[in-house]
Amino acid sequence: MALNLATEPPQAFFATFELKGTADAGELSLISPLGNVVAEMRWAPGDARLRTGQTTHQADSVEALSREATGTALPIQALFDWLKGVGTTAGGWQPDLSQLGQGRLRARREVPAPVAELKLILDVPSETVGPKTIIPQ
Repeated sequence: MALNLATEPPQAFFATFELKGTADAGELSLISPLGNVVAEMRWAPGDARLRTGQTTHQADSVEALSREATGTALPIQALFDWLKGVGTTAGGWQPDLSQLGQGRLRARREVPAPVAELKLILDVPSETVGPKTIIPQ
């Protein structure tokens, strides 16, 4: 995952990620290039939590948690549609699914500021891309 924000100065966030579950109940782990889990988000109806190190934060939505973890609200719930090849727009994010079959996904957000670009490289074959059901804890 690469996230670039057009701020002054520009910001960039790079991580490996593991996404499990569904748009309604799931888990997203962000892993540093050195292999450490830097953030873990879990969500279920009425509950969204972010764990960073020994600290846990609660919020109204997983998007709010993603803003805390990465500096901008990511369209986590729309991401599940994108992985299925559905071009859902959310929060100003416009997906480019033209390379999904090659394991690449891009999305761009012009509004609200700052301009943001998200690039994902998936390490699973395109026919297996899609959410898996998990039981929220």
